[in-house]
Amino acid sequence: MKEFIKVTKALSDPTRVKILKMLQKRVLCVCEIQSALDRAQSTISKHLKILEDAGLIVYQKDGLWVNYEMADGTQSPYAASLIGNMRHWLDDDPEIIDIMTNLPGIDRKDIIK
Repeated sequence: MKEFIKVTKALSDPTRVKILKMLQKRVLCVCEIQSALDRAQSTISKHLKILEDAGLIVYQKDGLWVNYEMADGTQSPYAASLIGNMRHWLDDDPEIIDIMTNLPGIDRKDIIK
């Protein structure tokens, strides 16, 4: 039951849900997520850690960059189920639509100059 609670608690915050929806579209670094959501870097990092601990996202280091992406669901059957369903949920939500519309214009090379 602990694993189930961890996954569902990770999705109980609107910011974390928005992060997952963005990561469905592409791999992102913290600064890109921060720019898209207009939140502090430390806040975004805390949210990413919660999502990672729940098995919903993974990261890879690439030089100075840390790239986040959706997990494949192998860590947890609960995470796998929610990852699969999230692909179909909330696509008609105005906040999600706004974020997804702006996401293609956000690039780490433009943010870090």
